[in-house]
Amino acid sequence: MVYHRYDGGWIELICGSMFSGKTEELIRRLKRAEIAKQKVQVFKPKLDDRYHAAKLSSHGGSYYEATVVENAAEIASLVDDDTEVVAIDEVQFFDWTVAELCDQLADQGLRVILAGLDMDFRGEPFGPMPLLMAQAEAVDKLQAICMICGAPASRTQRLIDGRPANYDDPVIMVGASEVYEARCRRHHEVPHNNNQE
Repeated sequence: MVYHRYDGGWIELICGSMFSGKTEELIRRLKRAEIAKQKVQVFKPKLDDRYHAAKLSSHGGSYYEATVVENAAEIASLVDDDTEVVAIDEVQFFDWTVAELCDQLADQGLRVILAGLDMDFRGEPFGPMPLLMAQAEAVDKLQAICMICGAPASRTQRLIDGRPANYDDPVIMVGASEVYEARCRRHHEVPHNNNQE
């Protein structure tokens, strides 16, 4: 983690499976930035409407005001000249242009804090996350607790009617504990659809 403040910008990425505390950690860092009297702007994708439309919401019940946006270009148009910290939650839902935006903001001297799923329900890299992980000065990968055995969980298990989703199911399906569980590598299941023609 980056502890020292300096004139240059940087990118921090908080990633992991669902229920690993990513948004909770993002909110903690934002509150610390506020205590340091830094101007903060927070963004989240319109797609993430699980709890409150205009707030970051952790599964643990923490909230933080956020601006809902459609894409990275909209974020670029909304960042104020005097902003020092830009945060984006659920960054995996943006397209690859978000990586270019984050680089530009960091190059302008801003602290950019990102949070998102590093892998989709299949256990594969999610959207722009691999590029963001490579560009970031600091990456914190959080783990949840496996709902089957209690081991550290790095995977997100999607369930449909209580059964593991098939590999061919759509990648994006917004939901929480009614659809997803945290799982360790051993208990993460992604069956292939055997009914293909």
